[in-house]
Amino acid sequence: MNRESLIKQIKKKKSFLCVGLDTDLKKIPSHLLEHDDPIFEFNKQIIDATKNYAVAYKPNIAFYEMLGPKGWESLQKTLDYIPQDILTIADAKRGDIGNTSTYYAQTFYDTYSFDALTIAPYMGSDSVLPFIREDKWAIVLGLTSNAGAMDFQNQKLANGKLVYEHVMERCAEWGNEGNMMFVVGATRAAFIADLRKRIPNHFFLVPGVGAQGGSLSDVAEAGLNTDIGLLVNSSRGIIYAGSGKDFAVKAEEAAKEIQSEMEKILLLSGLI
Repeated sequence: MNRESLIKQIKKKKSFLCVGLDTDLKKIPSHLLEHDDPIFEFNKQIIDATKNYAVAYKPNIAFYEMLGPKGWESLQKTLDYIPQDILTIADAKRGDIGNTSTYYAQTFYDTYSFDALTIAPYMGSDSVLPFIREDKWAIVLGLTSNAGAMDFQNQKLANGKLVYEHVMERCAEWGNEGNMMFVVGATRAAFIADLRKRIPNHFFLVPGVGAQGGSLSDVAEAGLNTDIGLLVNSSRGIIYAGSGKDFAVKAEEAAKEIQSEMEKILLLSGLI
């Protein structure tokens, strides 16, 4: 999905919601365990319940690959089930050099046909450039919300910049606003406004709203640009909104609530 199509979907649905499919066998409703593929059955019902409100789905690959071949099969079935006009993001956080990066790119872009892949840029251009294609999205880890992020990302360099600032600005030179996004954690909302000044046109993928405590209104105020420029992810807050047989209904209610808030934000901002 290209940038123009993504923006069109956002404006059509009045939503910049990404639903994270962090599907855990230990957390899904117990009645689904009767199915041959409970992971896919859960995802299928979540997708049916939320597809009118979501513009992207983001399976966290760890939840699938830990199940071995069966997990990869569930992932493929999930991808096949997601409507074609919704962005698909492999949250795999891959990052290596040489042929390894090339094969990682082929795995998620070609074998599994994801639209986008999260990238760990620690090894520099060698770990980013192989993932850049004009018809795909490389989503580079920029400023994350985890406690350990402070260990490296916020260290000051000799030129006065913080590490995450340097990483994001440099990566933006390798990609462009049509094939690169950046992960910026919602609980770092105070930093998003400054990052938006430094990187005005790229999309930011923002996890951490809801269960992790991030504020949607704060993120939007700091991060929206003239093309919206945000995908806000919610995982647990939607997919585990209910734990009984009505889990899909509860997921729909949670997704609709977030979409309604997004619609108000977009209207007030004059973006729709």
